Amino acid sequence: MSNLASHSSARLATINEATASVTNKVAVAIAMFAISGVQAANAFEFGSPGYLQKPGIVLGAAAAAPPPGIYGFDQVFTYQSKLVGPGAPSVGGAATGFKVDMAAQGFLWVPGWTFLGASYDAVLVQPFISATVGNPVNVAPAGLHNTFIANELSWKLGDSGVFVKAGLGIYAPTGTIQGASGLANIGQPWWTFQPNIVVSYLKDGWNLTANIFDEINTANERTDYRSGDVLHAEFTATKTFGNWTLGPVAYYVGQVTDDRSSAFYGGLVNVNRYNTWAAGGMAAYNFGPASLNVWATQELSASASGGTAAPPGFDSAATTKGFSIFAQLNYRLWAPDAPAAPVVSRFHK
Repeated sequence: MSNLASHSSARLATINEATASVTNKVAVAIAMFAISGVQAANAFEFGSPGYLQKPGIVLGAAAAAPPPGIYGFDQVFTYQSKLVGPGAPSVGGAATGFKVDMAAQGFLWVPGWTFLGASYDAVLVQPFISATVGNPVNVAPAGLHNTFIANELSWKLGDSGVFVKAGLGIYAPTGTIQGASGLANIGQPWWTFQPNIVVSYLKDGWNLTANIFDEINTANERTDYRSGDVLHAEFTATKTFGNWTLGPVAYYVGQVTDDRSSAFYGGLVNVNRYNTWAAGGMAAYNFGPASLNVWATQELSASASGGTAAPPGFDSAATTKGFSIFAQLNYRLWAPDAPAAPVVSRFHK
């Protein structure tokens, strides 16, 4: 465990790479059928306006792999927002509130293998989600979110301080799936493939990271509706001072391809495009055998368009806009080498 102390919070945060979460899609979909008068069993796809992985959840995660071993991470977040957009429901002019809370257990395995000059690792994450949607919807689903697994390769580019990571994550439809459409709870009855590329500069205490990944969805196994691809871009610019790490963070998320509807919904589409931008800050502390990262983001801009679940001429699209607070505890469960003596607090590359 003490070997972990010789690595910066930026490196420890690498194990955050794979963590998954629920999305705003639940609220928007429920809101859409609420205002269009469709029965719950025929609600529009929750995935059409939203993302499967909560934006901002891998902020701070760098491209460098930690030393060989088995690592664990516990992550929680709260997302509190309002529905916005041309189709957002309201009561007396008051926007509909939407809140999501998540707790997840994740594991990172670094066996010490190399392939094409890169360090290999594998990730497994199981999130639990609860969501609350306010008036006029008033629902509160809770259960297991889809399980996330990933395989990753991390390259160190000489002594430049630059690291590059490439991976493929998969969300399997193992969550709490209920209802005729399979969308009456948190789980989602389709597979999501998530290729990603991460580039980091890790030197002199700096963690400058760009994490780009895409969500590619298969069709809903029960309705044949297919949600469009979603692009994520997350940016970290932190500096480590002793055991402390501080700095700004930001993200973008947007749908980049159209949904494909089905006969189950009469060809209607919930949302075809949305764009959200957010900024915030991060603070982390390296205790030695474990590190704790806390970060918060405020969504500065959110827009949605392309909804056809309404009379002609009216765009029923909606998305969410709000703020998030994340916390993650990273620790090593096992290492092939014997624990070393505690090290003096300092930043190592």
